[in-house]
Amino acid sequence: MHSGAKVAVIGGAFVLVAGGIGYGAYSMLGDTGDGGGGTQSASESSKVKTGPPSAEEIAETSKGFFDAWAAGDASAAALLTNNESGAEPVLASYGEDAHIGKVQITPGPATGTKVPYTVKATVAYEGKSKPISYASELTVVRGLTTGKALVDWEPTVVHPQLTEGATLKTGESSTPAIEAVDRNGTVLTKEKYPSLGPILDTLRQKYGETSGGSAGIETWIEPADESQPDVNLVTLSKGKPGKVQTTLDAGAQAAAERAVKKFAQASVVAVKPSTGAIRAVANNPVTEFNVALQGKQAPGSTLKIMTAAMLLEKGLVTANGAAECPKDVMYQTRSFHNLDHFDLPDGSTFTQSFARSCNTAFIKLIDDTKDDAALPKIAKDVFGIGLDWKTGVVTTDGSVPEEVGGEAAAQYIGQGTVQMNVLNMASITATAHTGTFRQPIIVPQSLDDRELATASRSLSSSVVQQLNTMMRATAAWGTGAKAMGSVGGDKGAKTGSAEVGGQDTSNSWFTGFSNDLAAAAVVQSGGHGGDAAGPVVAEVLRAGG
Repeated sequence: MHSGAKVAVIGGAFVLVAGGIGYGAYSMLGDTGDGGGGTQSASESSKVKTGPPSAEEIAETSKGFFDAWAAGDASAAALLTNNESGAEPVLASYGEDAHIGKVQITPGPATGTKVPYTVKATVAYEGKSKPISYASELTVVRGLTTGKALVDWEPTVVHPQLTEGATLKTGESSTPAIEAVDRNGTVLTKEKYPSLGPILDTLRQKYGETSGGSAGIETWIEPADESQPDVNLVTLSKGKPGKVQTTLDAGAQAAAERAVKKFAQASVVAVKPSTGAIRAVANNPVTEFNVALQGKQAPGSTLKIMTAAMLLEKGLVTANGAAECPKDVMYQTRSFHNLDHFDLPDGSTFTQSFARSCNTAFIKLIDDTKDDAALPKIAKDVFGIGLDWKTGVVTTDGSVPEEVGGEAAAQYIGQGTVQMNVLNMASITATAHTGTFRQPIIVPQSLDDRELATASRSLSSSVVQQLNTMMRATAAWGTGAKAMGSVGGDKGAKTGSAEVGGQDTSNSWFTGFSNDLAAAAVVQSGGHGGDAAGPVVAEVLRAGG
């Protein structure tokens, strides 16, 4: 981390006092009139304009703001916002703390009240200089008390990644840069692997000072929350980066990056079942919140891997034994059905129900377990879900809460209160494949001697064999066959679709393995598991690693 800044609360607004940057929270304070002319008489009030600003006002206000900002006149620019006291210190710090000058702002055509623009400028510090460029947008609104057209103040007006309470700075970094490498020594950069950006920032924050590097000179955004990593924008002088070894595989990571780009919202993770080593992590879009590692949502029928393990352990089913799969089933006043209300003929096996993703075959067995907590127990005791995973970066480690009745039934098919991300599902698949939970890691344990999570027991060899049989069937002729057709080696899969919050199209989930690599993916509103998430997983598995 770079040197921290303290946060104070003044008049309802968060203000960064160490960095000299103050943010007024407009949503709390409203339009105080700072940007438009003080107290008004009754006669003046009657002349105050109302309604949305006109195109002419939008153009005039934005131009005036841009001109003042580019000229370094923070006071004049702040007067053209609806929060002068919040805007002025931020605009002033642009030159004073971030040392950004020679500012050129080019507006694009306005869309309604929004004005997009590009900024080209120069960062100069202690004889070193570098260009900086980015795009952002502002909104022009009507001042509540003045009626004037004003820039609706947000920190993102100055830089799209600048959040409330964050600080834009230039100087010597207190944390040396790192050179992260994959398992074979290939250098991993944000430019080549965009999804790794937030991960590399976190690895620098955690391991930069102990990685043997020396500080450089940079422009960065320092978040208000000191537990979050700084966001480096420009490097003026590199210093000497320290080397940080990761478990990632450049080939698998490249495949993961390509695969998620084919969808508007998608995430994928790949892990090595025999060791827990994370081989790839990718998200589209890339955000500071890493959906693949930190997301929480229902995983749909991919969770049937875990439910099947529980039912097999209890001796309620066998892979080749008969299992009823009717169109519909009622459990404690709650009705469950299969996709398009399909059923399987009498005498069908549990493997057929698994491979076809028959919901009712699983729900019908709930009463026989005689334990509403059976699924939460195996989730924790065997699959390591809910334990404190110390991967090397921030992760959410899954949740299967204890429930009763219909909610417990919904959990059997990955709905209800089950919360997972693709890291969790890749790990569940890896555990099912080998029988033993190995906590996922993205940097070796030897880097910091952190204590890894361990499950209290493994699956029996009989259960592992049957789980693999059912997953292989899913990949060979079941719901995962089309997606896994291009994948070689010993392979298995499970599809899923999850309806969240009444959305029109369900989220597409898919998880699978090929030899000693397991991967899971989710595509938001992607529909059936094999249609969208399946090809993402297949592309990563084909890359190996």
